[in-house]
Amino acid sequence: MSAAADALTDDQRFMALALALGRRGLGRTWPNPAVGAVIVRADGQVPAIVGRGWTQPGGRPHAEVEGLRRAGEAARGATLYVTLEPCSHYGKSPPCADAIIAAGVARVVSALEDPNPAVAGAGHARLRAAGLAVEVGVGAEEARRDHAGHIRRMRDGRPHVILKLAISADGKAGAAGRRPAPITGEAARDRVHLMRAQSDAIMIGIGTALADDPMLTCRLSGMAAYSPVRIVLDSALRLPLGSRLVHSAREVPLWVVAGMQAPRPLEEALLEQGVEVLRTDGACGGRLDLAAVLKLIAARGITRLMVEGGPTLAAAFVAADLVDEADLFQSAKIVGPGGIDALEGLPLTALTQSQRLKRVMSAQVGADRQDVFERR
Repeated sequence: MSAAADALTDDQRFMALALALGRRGLGRTWPNPAVGAVIVRADGQVPAIVGRGWTQPGGRPHAEVEGLRRAGEAARGATLYVTLEPCSHYGKSPPCADAIIAAGVARVVSALEDPNPAVAGAGHARLRAAGLAVEVGVGAEEARRDHAGHIRRMRDGRPHVILKLAISADGKAGAAGRRPAPITGEAARDRVHLMRAQSDAIMIGIGTALADDPMLTCRLSGMAAYSPVRIVLDSALRLPLGSRLVHSAREVPLWVVAGMQAPRPLEEALLEQGVEVLRTDGACGGRLDLAAVLKLIAARGITRLMVEGGPTLAAAFVAADLVDEADLFQSAKIVGPGGIDALEGLPLTALTQSQRLKRVMSAQVGADRQDVFERR
């Protein structure tokens, strides 16, 4: 194998590690992207990792700074692998590009240019101007998937939307009378809780909140602290003060999005319980405008949004072409003709055969099947 091929193999391998490290921060770093970084020396025949970093909770320190701190003097003359272009501007911390230059790093392998207008190639340019070798594009496809929330927020001013559906073999999401029904098994439910942990926020409609009285937390062992912000779309502020969501609002953030005409006394009662009430003037016919809601929560830093229920909200996101990823968990159970359709007023094929979405994965999860669709 040639030296060039060896180098490419090493670059791919170390970038894969950086991507895996970056995913540790998913759901925990917003509004910043969850970046991973690996610092490697090649003094001998076998390259040696001397530093690893990933964006810390709350978005700081950045992955590059964390990796350089761990590497110390060993970073001098080394190669830095990073899943997104190092920042070049002063925000709440100095530019990562300056820290990389000061540490004496000789080469930077970056997966993607940052779409943030404050960076947008300036980080790479600053590194090259300082004499560092910079290569961009290794691991780009996977990095685009991992940084989809940051990219969507920068380019479109909204979060990356992940729609989760649990359906029976006959395409139902609940029992007759809009009663909740256990559909998928334990393995699928664990997968969903992991998805929650990797999301900045989880959203339901007021209908699901009233029918199910859910908690919407991450219930995997030891991961309660990874629970996302919980968002309820409630145009008229009907969420009961006695609901489990409201009772837990001081432990896990709860945002309720209401219309401008919702009664002020109801808002004040929710505020007293620790709930944040957001208002939007995009309501029409008693329903909130989803595009306006997404822009509202993106402005507050949300980059990855998981939409979990119910059928009315799911159908509204599909109809509005606001689904970027759909995770469909299907069981072998039959609910029957009286059950609730997975998409209110729409056939399931509006999602599974959409020209806007393509199936990218199908896998068995316990007794159930998970199909993943992504925006084309």
